[in-house]
Amino acid sequence: MTLTPAQLDRAVGAVLGSAAGDALGAGYEFGPPLPDDQPVHMAGGGSFDWAPGEWTDDTSMAVPIARVLADGGALEDEASLDAVVAAWAGWARTAKDVGVQTRALLSSLPTLTASAARDAAAAHFAADPRGAAGNGSLMRTGPVALGYLDDGREDALARAARAVSDLTHADPDTGDACVLWSLTVRHAVRGGALDLGGQLDALPAQRRDVWAARIAEAEASQPSDFDKNGWVVHALQGAWSAIHHGDGLVDVLERSVRGGRDTDTVAAIAGAVAGAVHGAGAVPDAWRRILHGWPGLDADGLGDLARRAATREPVAG
Repeated sequence: MTLTPAQLDRAVGAVLGSAAGDALGAGYEFGPPLPDDQPVHMAGGGSFDWAPGEWTDDTSMAVPIARVLADGGALEDEASLDAVVAAWAGWARTAKDVGVQTRALLSSLPTLTASAARDAAAAHFAADPRGAAGNGSLMRTGPVALGYLDDGREDALARAARAVSDLTHADPDTGDACVLWSLTVRHAVRGGALDLGGQLDALPAQRRDVWAARIAEAEASQPSDFDKNGWVVHALQGAWSAIHHGDGLVDVLERSVRGGRDTDTVAAIAGAVAGAVHGAGAVPDAWRRILHGWPGLDADGLGDLARRAATREPVAG
């Protein structure tokens, strides 16, 4: 598929919007909900003393996914997934912020392979089914759709989204959430419109009704109503509530942060879809100038990576 300039802007927006939400929420992580009229600033700080504009683990874990796609890989392929796992493991050794479940898994792998990661995630789920549905795979799913924008690639994208989720999170809800969100990003990039409910047919039939009810609940609620947003379901609902009630990318991200608690992750999740609708051009210049993070990228570098992931253009030279 040859992307139009508007579609390419939206594809880049899915990644930059997510990173902007991540960095905006970083300084507010673990805090309480905020009043609707309280200003939200990309000022850094927080529990990990982030620099202003610095993204967290949400975006850092998305970067290797985007790199595999930019290099022409397919996320259903085992070699591509091996590369993602190896990159995550290298990052996690020195990262100051890694999710509890993800850090435990990456530090225990006998080999840095997708197979070993899936086995470890499945073992974690079997040992603690109630504690294995964190938001750690949904937070990084923004770039997944960029490798599957061609006509007729919905089924392949659904498989890829679940495959990437399964590397660290084996609970079915986490895979479902990543499938729904990735397909929603794809739909938005291609046509500039929102349609989360329209992606339900990609889920197993027995789980569609429960997700339809969750989407309806999100649309009837505010982000702060989903107080367990470390759980993937509440994280998705909080993000979708912000998108449903928001007016433009900035308002969506600010609403996500005002919801409180896991602010960087909910805003990163919301930013992937909001950015895919409104485009990279909706990210304010003041944010773009300071946006940065692992592995030494700034907004321009991250945007170029997203562009190559969407177009499969090789690095010049």
